[in-house]
Amino acid sequence: MTATQEPAAGTEIGRDRRRKEDQRLITGRTRWTDNITLPGMLHLAMVRSPFPHARITGIETEAAKQSPNVVAVLTGADLGEAQGACINAWPVVPDQVTPAHLPMPVDRVAFAGETVAVVVARSAAEARDAAELVEVDYEELPAALDLKDAAAAHENGGAIAHPDLGTNVSAVWRFDSAEAGTGGDVEAAIAEARENGIVIEREYRQQRLIPAFMEPRSTVVDPTGEQITVWSATQVPHILRFAIAATTGVPESKIRVIAPDVGGGFGGKLQQTPEEMITFAVARRLGKPVKFTETRSESLLTAHHGRDQWQRLTLAATKDGHVTGLKVDLLADLGAYVAIVGGGVPVLGAFMFNAIYKFPAYQFQTTNVLTNKTWTDAYRGAGRPEATFAIERLMDELAAELGKDPLEVRELNWIKHEEFPFTTVAGLEYDSGNYEAATARAKEMFGYDALRAEQAERRARKDKVQLGIGVSTFTEMCGLAPSRVLGSLNYGAGGWEHAEVRMLATGKVEVVTGASAHGQGHETAFSQIVADRLGVPFEDIEVLHGDTQISHKGLDTYGSRSLVVGGEALVRAADKVIEKARPIAAHLLEASVDDLEFSGGRFAVKGTDQGMAITEIATAVFAAHNLPDGLEPSIDSEATFDPVNFNYPHGTHLCAVEVDTETGQVKLRSYACCDDIGNVINPLIVAGQVHGGLVQGIAQALWEEAVYDDNGTLVTGSFVDYLLPTAADTISFDLDHTTSPATTNSLGTKGVGEAGTIASTPAVVNAVVDALRPYGVHDVAMPCTPERVWRAINSGGSGGETTEAAAPHFDESEGAAQ
Repeated sequence: MTATQEPAAGTEIGRDRRRKEDQRLITGRTRWTDNITLPGMLHLAMVRSPFPHARITGIETEAAKQSPNVVAVLTGADLGEAQGACINAWPVVPDQVTPAHLPMPVDRVAFAGETVAVVVARSAAEARDAAELVEVDYEELPAALDLKDAAAAHENGGAIAHPDLGTNVSAVWRFDSAEAGTGGDVEAAIAEARENGIVIEREYRQQRLIPAFMEPRSTVVDPTGEQITVWSATQVPHILRFAIAATTGVPESKIRVIAPDVGGGFGGKLQQTPEEMITFAVARRLGKPVKFTETRSESLLTAHHGRDQWQRLTLAATKDGHVTGLKVDLLADLGAYVAIVGGGVPVLGAFMFNAIYKFPAYQFQTTNVLTNKTWTDAYRGAGRPEATFAIERLMDELAAELGKDPLEVRELNWIKHEEFPFTTVAGLEYDSGNYEAATARAKEMFGYDALRAEQAERRARKDKVQLGIGVSTFTEMCGLAPSRVLGSLNYGAGGWEHAEVRMLATGKVEVVTGASAHGQGHETAFSQIVADRLGVPFEDIEVLHGDTQISHKGLDTYGSRSLVVGGEALVRAADKVIEKARPIAAHLLEASVDDLEFSGGRFAVKGTDQGMAITEIATAVFAAHNLPDGLEPSIDSEATFDPVNFNYPHGTHLCAVEVDTETGQVKLRSYACCDDIGNVINPLIVAGQVHGGLVQGIAQALWEEAVYDDNGTLVTGSFVDYLLPTAADTISFDLDHTTSPATTNSLGTKGVGEAGTIASTPAVVNAVVDALRPYGVHDVAMPCTPERVWRAINSGGSGGETTEAAAPHFDESEGAAQ
């Protein structure tokens, strides 16, 4: 990583602070949900369907009930309405088709892995053993498994995922710039380009992925107190409490949800899960504490999946490379149910296909389709990676068609730094950015020109190992927040965030946030923000989160919103503390309020050496012996922040790969990226976020894919078959950042948690395709495995089968592929 400049002495923001939370996490002195043990606690095991679609004709539980230490065996019919329901918070169109989603179905299963019964025993092992004895009779039904076939089932007589609905199409959502008044007519732009310009038409596959968080999901429910307490490995404790209350009838005030230390999520834990609801229902029914922790195989099978789209794209351009229109037609696989955000994921992507570019005309349509597979929802980036992949692949294809450098074509079309704020063809206002600066820095770190020269030399000598150079520029709408915008899109919740700052009598500070961490470093970054704002030592700040009893208001963590929304709420709460303390300081210092200055944690009387630390004022307020008349004895403050716009980080990522054209093996050579994430709170945390994001995006390009067979069975149901990268599979990354402060929050910060994932996938795939252009290859389906790359080389296309290798076509004089 490129070294960053140290902040000024005495300031915390911009400092490389090691994370406060790491000490307990890495030494095992923490409490994951599965570590929680309560007196008399019972354990659950789920009995799951092996079929993707079937009618339940009978469940025989007697043998399981007779198993040692089994307390109960329950079915969906036994739990009835007490099990509640799994909600969809974003019906993207008024007539969305949404199947009812019971946590445990009564008469029909809709995907392989769906729970049909639950065993309750005195130990987890005994519950699992007894679950093997439950016999379920099924009548198999036709299953909708292929996305394209499912979308056309009403035309071709294919299988319907939910026969009572009569269709697999859940929703069709459309945006057209001409209709919205944000741009021109895309059909006219395409027609003009067919006559006088260039039209690029491509179809790309976003494969299905599994979030594969480190800690499997786990839930403990204790119904024995005045409140029902729920511990869950979740990203969304506040939303989970609401969903439980709304669907079970238990008053929200009687439910406490705690997200203890949570081992990763990547969007995969923003769900209200069937297992949480079943555990809650069983605990209420039996009146005893109950725990369920999934196995890794259960996690891969039933925790929601991500991506899974077909993207059909048409790009119109002039012969000099200016894009005149973009048309996008998506098929999005929702799986068996419409998840909590579910159908909204492709809608989020709709606003990002235009990326950093000044496209004059744009049309987008997504058809959201129900199938008999595990349900899908947000996965790191949620719609933005899919959009970025498509447009960045297309820009490379346009450059190849024109015979121009891919960066040159991007520069022809991108928004110039002096044009910000800029309203895009999708109707969003980008507040700040400098694509030129980020790209220039990335090229410098990468050694772009030297690598292009090496590539030309390798091509000239017909090297069996070809060098590919991949380009990806990106921006994203993050800080998922503006409540009015979300409301206009029919989203069921707001986007604000809440924070509280408590000044303790001992001079310490408690910070309460509605954001809920699961590995991001909130406790450290939030402490740095408050330390600078109040002028108190970093070590004296305690950040509290993830407990709805302590943090009574919040909308939790997803969409790179914690810092840009939650952090701004903290700033405003801290500023209120200062303003509440000001008249008290004036009174104690026998000065006018107007004569006070606040700096470095002290109120000082102008022109004198008189002053008081804000921590001294907190002690005086606690005693309340000498306060101004009419003032309450408290300077604690809270704030709720709801931004008026999204947040727009951006960056340029460059990747070099070496492809063995005889075996198809792809080897990462180098990777450099320069991101603009506004002002940086903690460079060390940022580097960790970017590194992790890069690996996840690269993994989609090269390794990961969730695969179902023709029977609807997940055949990548373990880490033997679902290929996750290790440190040995990746390389060191060269990172840096430029700074265009955001104007949507006072800190000038932008989101970073999803940036690496969004940008890296197209950078790698563009590099692979770039290496293979001499062989006539214009695409390789992800993941770019050696077999797929080899087949692409030997078919001279995009991966079709052939027995005769395609001969590369090189320009002998310049080494350029034709």
